[in-house]
Amino acid sequence: MNVVWFKRDLRVTDHAPLVQACAHGSVLPLYVYEPSLIAQPDVSAQHVAFINECLQTLDADLNAIGLKLITQVGEMTDVLAAIKLSVGTFNLWSHEETGNGATYERDKRVAVWCKANGVAWHESPSGAVVRRLKDRDRWSSIWMQRMKNSPLDAPSNATMAATPLDSHGIVTIDRLPINGNDKPLRQSGGRAIALADLHSFFNERGQHYRFEMSSPMTAADACSRISAHLAYGSLSVREVVHAVWRQRAKLLAIDEHERESGWLGSLKSFESRLHWHCHFIQKLERDPTIEFTNMHRAYAGLREDNHNAALQVAWRNGETGLPMIDACMRVLAATGWINFRMRAMLVSFSSYHLWQHWREPALHLAREFLDYEPGIHYPQVQMQSGTTGINTVRMYNPIKQARDQDPTGAFVRRWIPALARVPTDFIFEPWRMPDNLQREYGCVLGRDYPVPVVDVVAAAEHARSTMWIKRKGNEFRKEAQAIFETHGSRNPAREGVKVRAMRGVREVRKAEADARQASLF
Repeated sequence: MNVVWFKRDLRVTDHAPLVQACAHGSVLPLYVYEPSLIAQPDVSAQHVAFINECLQTLDADLNAIGLKLITQVGEMTDVLAAIKLSVGTFNLWSHEETGNGATYERDKRVAVWCKANGVAWHESPSGAVVRRLKDRDRWSSIWMQRMKNSPLDAPSNATMAATPLDSHGIVTIDRLPINGNDKPLRQSGGRAIALADLHSFFNERGQHYRFEMSSPMTAADACSRISAHLAYGSLSVREVVHAVWRQRAKLLAIDEHERESGWLGSLKSFESRLHWHCHFIQKLERDPTIEFTNMHRAYAGLREDNHNAALQVAWRNGETGLPMIDACMRVLAATGWINFRMRAMLVSFSSYHLWQHWREPALHLAREFLDYEPGIHYPQVQMQSGTTGINTVRMYNPIKQARDQDPTGAFVRRWIPALARVPTDFIFEPWRMPDNLQREYGCVLGRDYPVPVVDVVAAAEHARSTMWIKRKGNEFRKEAQAIFETHGSRNPAREGVKVRAMRGVREVRKAEADARQASLF
């Protein structure tokens, strides 16, 4: 018997383990709700609810090819032991997973169990992430090689194995060890919705993606919104890359005078982010400690002991007194999504202005992001917190960002009702309003809306000077060079040329310049 273990790959199309298992005999499709993983601090109810929606359409798609999804609640090695007790030895098929530390340890336990019990575990690569990659010098070529192969069709000759287990069906969040509630305005999951989102992006919403991705006012429509579908695998990266290529070919076939402007540039920007998607996951695959510790050791102890519970609560609840920060946090609480620039701003504000270590804020945002992908999330958080050693200090001014991305204040007013009547001149700095105007517009600071928890200018100056002091000296540059050789992007035109000397921090910054929007979809 061939057990196909579904994890973050909830589809039947472009699914190598499923195709290979079907070619070897009868198949048992398996999804396991693992209590030890569900209880992790980066998991939230919305994640499991979204997964359940994906599982419903996965089961329907499996039924269409003669299979049925079997679900279990339990630890993976216990489920495998139950299968072996019933049917004897079997083959296990799955994709490689670059998840959080808990899934990494789980996979190691599964490998030990399989070896001890004579079960052959066959793992297929996921996207363009390369397991045991020695260096980055040829990674872009590997990405292209994997992407250019056509996505795999769903099997047509599947045979369902005699199941040794009673399926638990779709297990709702109230029956699992998880705290909190689902988000009322989040995206829905499932293959059909994923394809519909991709289609509407290519044919309706994405024309001005390149220019509208930065503002929270326009990004919710202009972005593809497939990030959660990619995170849980109802779409594969390769499927999306091929969809981009088909769409570009269709546009190029149209006379350029009749072609609607903006599409080609937006497709180019979108495709680059699909490349960066795998690039960042590769970082965590190469070094799982990125989830827990600063990439550059010079920053060890910098903010770890400066935890301020009151500041953390204000930031989490959208009550910092900085309108753009608070509006974005409230959007996340309701919908589970905000565009990349605002995500970067939220991390920057927590790390620099509030001077908090990145680990706890990263866990909170992991729970808040419906599209939480560990391999993108933790390298990005470290980048925006300034602890990679190979990226410049990106300090977002929340007042400037508000003026640039929400010039009329419409976004802030929508998500912070207390500021609904405040004039645009004061909307992003309500503390500048005289007392009589605060009363007139129904926004008295300290009563209707918080007083700012920090002086933005003074806090930024302290953070900037402290961070740059750490970046001085040969020892810093030496370690930064080692980090760059392990994780830094390469110019595809120069692949094969080993990077042996970092010619100053400026060169490293340039090499990573495009990465700041990698998780934007």
